[in-house]
Amino acid sequence: MDVRLPAGMDSSERADILAKEKAYSQELQRSGKWPHLWRIAGEYANVSIFDVADNDELHDLLSGLPLFPFMDLTVTPLATHPSAI
Repeated sequence: MDVRLPAGMDSSERADILAKEKAYSQELQRSGKWPHLWRIAGEYANVSIFDVADNDELHDLLSGLPLFPFMDLTVTPLATHPSAI
C-alpha cells in the first residue's frame, strides 16, 4: 500500500482522515482480519497480511479504508506452503 495524500490537503482534513484510518485499521487488527502490518522504511507505505475468507471480503475491507482513495495497492494472494511448519 502506497499512500499519496494531496500536497495541498487541508491540515484539519488530513488529521481527521488519518485518525479515522488508524481507528479502522486497529479495529481490523484486533478482529484478526489484519494480523500483520509493516511500514516500509523511508516511505509512506506498508506491507500488510490480511486473513479473510475470500477476495470479496478483502475488497470490502480495503475499500473501507478512509485512505483508500489515496492509495496505490498491489494484492498478491497467498496460499499455505506444503513445507511450512
